[in-house]
Amino acid sequence: MKPAGPQRARSAAAKQQRERVILDAARSLAAERSVREVTLTDIAAAVGMHKSAMLRYFETREQIFLALTAEGWREWSTAVRGRLADLPHLTPDVVAAAIAESLVARPLFCDLLAQAPLNLERNVSLDAVYEFKTIVLAEVATVTAELRQLLGITERAAGDVISTATSMAGALWQMAAPGTSLRTLYETRPDLAHAVVDVQPQLTRILTALLTGICATMMTSAPFLSAEARSAVVADLDEVPSGVPDVDAEDWSGGSSAFHGRLLRRALGDRPALRSPGRAGREGGDHLSGDLPT
Repeated sequence: MKPAGPQRARSAAAKQQRERVILDAARSLAAERSVREVTLTDIAAAVGMHKSAMLRYFETREQIFLALTAEGWREWSTAVRGRLADLPHLTPDVVAAAIAESLVARPLFCDLLAQAPLNLERNVSLDAVYEFKTIVLAEVATVTAELRQLLGITERAAGDVISTATSMAGALWQMAAPGTSLRTLYETRPDLAHAVVDVQPQLTRILTALLTGICATMMTSAPFLSAEARSAVVADLDEVPSGVPDVDAEDWSGGSSAFHGRLLRRALGDRPALRSPGRAGREGGDHLSGDLPT
């Protein structure tokens, strides 16, 4: 007699347990191959269910992987915030390297980041898309808040860093094609060497350039600094700007743009010669507070 297959889950708890089994099977299969190569039939076989029975728990194959993408966002958000909080220095290159490493350490998440907007969101109900998006936006908000607190950058700038990091991680991962015949082709044909993509260093360079530009833009837009002081900051963030008193060079080189802002406010507070004759000079007030990141 043929053994009976899994019985239909009849309670909410049993349904959640069955969904968890399905998600875990899909995760394992996608990690072994890639998301695009795993079919609903493959997942059904892995959990011992008929494909039609799977539809009691998920509307489509894409909804299974969309749920895994949401879980990936939650896990990555927690991990990257912890990683950033532990950094001894918050310079653009250090922050960029930490973010890049946190993504590359999660290959399935990188794969899902590319698949979600291209395929997964397009074959599920609008309710499923809404649920997914609300989860992702909540995690983006938490990472945004962490970046703003640590680096003193604006909400929009922090959002740009996150969207660039995650979108480029997904795109570069597809281009790198790790573990595939395409990757072997690229690596064994010298004339295709330019097609070999090493995700982590390339992503680090992109994020370093973005963060450096954000920090420089914030410094150059500070209206209360004289042109001399702004130029000194932008020219070399590794050196204390000339004319800024009581700033330790070691602290400056190890600080973030937010730290630089705090130092400049403290140092320039009683140095009107280094401030530009803008609104503060015309109105006789001191507009040092609030113009540089805190």
